[in-house]
Amino acid sequence: MATRPGPLTKWPWQRLGNFKYVVMAPVMVHGMHRVMTKGWGDIDLAYSFILPSLLLRMIHNQVWISLSRYQTARSKHRIVDRGIEFDQVDRERGWDDQILFNGLLFYVGYLAMPSVRRMPMWRTDGAVVTALVHAGPVEFLYYWFHRALHHHFLYSPRLHPVIHPFAEHMVYFTLFAIPILLTIYMGNASAMGVVAYIAYIDFMNNMGHCNFELVPRWIFQFFPPLKYLIYTPSFHSLHHTQFRTNYSLFMPFYDYIYNTMDKSSDELYESSLKGTEETPDHVHLTHMTTLQSAYHLRTGIASIASKPYSHSPWYMWMLWPLAWLSMVLAWIYGSSAFVVERIKLNKMKMQTWAIPRYNFQYGLTWERESINDLIEKAILDADVRGVKVISLGLLNQTKQLNGNGELFRQKYPKLGVRIVDGSGLATAVVLKSIPSDTKKVFLHTGTSKIARAIAMAICSRGVQVIMNEKMEYDMLKSQIPENRANYLKLSSDDIPQIWIVDNIDENEQRMAPKGTIFIPISQFPLKKVRKDCTYLSTPAMRIPEEMKNIHSCENWLLRRVMSAWHIAGILHALEGWNMHECGDDMMDVEKSWSAAIRHGFLPLTKA
Repeated sequence: MATRPGPLTKWPWQRLGNFKYVVMAPVMVHGMHRVMTKGWGDIDLAYSFILPSLLLRMIHNQVWISLSRYQTARSKHRIVDRGIEFDQVDRERGWDDQILFNGLLFYVGYLAMPSVRRMPMWRTDGAVVTALVHAGPVEFLYYWFHRALHHHFLYSPRLHPVIHPFAEHMVYFTLFAIPILLTIYMGNASAMGVVAYIAYIDFMNNMGHCNFELVPRWIFQFFPPLKYLIYTPSFHSLHHTQFRTNYSLFMPFYDYIYNTMDKSSDELYESSLKGTEETPDHVHLTHMTTLQSAYHLRTGIASIASKPYSHSPWYMWMLWPLAWLSMVLAWIYGSSAFVVERIKLNKMKMQTWAIPRYNFQYGLTWERESINDLIEKAILDADVRGVKVISLGLLNQTKQLNGNGELFRQKYPKLGVRIVDGSGLATAVVLKSIPSDTKKVFLHTGTSKIARAIAMAICSRGVQVIMNEKMEYDMLKSQIPENRANYLKLSSDDIPQIWIVDNIDENEQRMAPKGTIFIPISQFPLKKVRKDCTYLSTPAMRIPEEMKNIHSCENWLLRRVMSAWHIAGILHALEGWNMHECGDDMMDVEKSWSAAIRHGFLPLTKA
């Protein structure tokens, strides 16, 4: 069997990548030319609808994608419990190709049929004809075409059930064009009628693939024949899991007529509508970072979220006003953490919740109390739901904010959920990143408990730790046992090439000798200003292959790489450790590292 894709499998503009939208340039140029030569009065209704309708379709589809990802992560009405991986996100990056294709064909049709230019805004008789023709010929022809595609001579189970090749979309467009062309021929077509029909197709298609049941039972109770005229997400999901049932487009009556309706359709609808509550074993509590980080969430733009945050494309700046508006709304109305992802590791269930606040808000003194209230609410919610461990990510666990989580342990001494700040594993990852033949390191980290643990561990190896800030040096030396403190040295001249750093500005980076290795201990990455130096990742590890439903990058980390603070909470739940890791308490560094390796987490670098 030939496995090489045919000439009509890929979209013609696939090689253009993100520049594919230039294919609509002729439409814009044509419009600009008409305005410049004949004025705005020359732009008729049909032409003026082409580009705005495409934009609205893209927005409509993106809303459905975001809603689907959000509901799949949190909703008890999820239909298929199947994870999404990066390869699927990559395949689906061209979800708007068919919208561009339709736009080009509408433009060609506009040029080819002069009568379209006299099209009115709305005609009821044309809308009725469109509905009848869709329910009749379109649904009928689609049913048999779809059924033929799934015949064993034509259908290969290796094909992804949602991604369709270019040739298949050509057939679909031909079918959907029947009502539009017929109304144009009859003279009762209207601009809003065409737009409404395409919007109906988009709405039904997105609803059928959203993977959560949302069609209420009362609709079918109020009008029972509706079950033959509108499918449900659970009905269509059976087509993708059983393949040779439920072939209908949007109206199931042909599956009833030809006896191809899956016998479990009603049962799956009822069970999905009822749903089942899921209690995760572990919750990682994070927050928004920059304004545009909203698009990097799984519920944001999938293709953006599937890449490290630092690689956001240039056109994201065009969405800055919307990002600013979402921040304001989150600030005003964001009263609790929300679920952003749901992942699995064998039988263990995990979720990530996000506090609806941004980096800059954590730095505002008057916001600390409200942010701590949000964190406290999330911890208590996790406790009530029976979550075993909640790990505090990013700025949710700073000493200035809540004493590395100690505030909540003191306030609620009988908490069942364990609070984890991940300091033990973060320390272990940093220590394992230091080259084994290192004799000296430069410590520029402040006096956090991670910095203190790292300094003690390095000194115990007989490695000299050099600092150039006297206040930090004195504080750290007073906290380290005397037999290890001898390896601490205060110097501004003896600067080695191994730098362990927290927050370090550009001027301080320029003080480093050529070939320096910067090893950060912070959850936030360093700004790279030196091309002659090496910058290691923030403390993180590669996740095991068994971890499923991973289709977005954790902030600025690479694909399938997770921060040490996140992993620490997972290990706490896997190992059943009963202690809190917050305040001044820290898990044993070697114990944390051994557990991580044992459960399949791998280091990013080899010392």
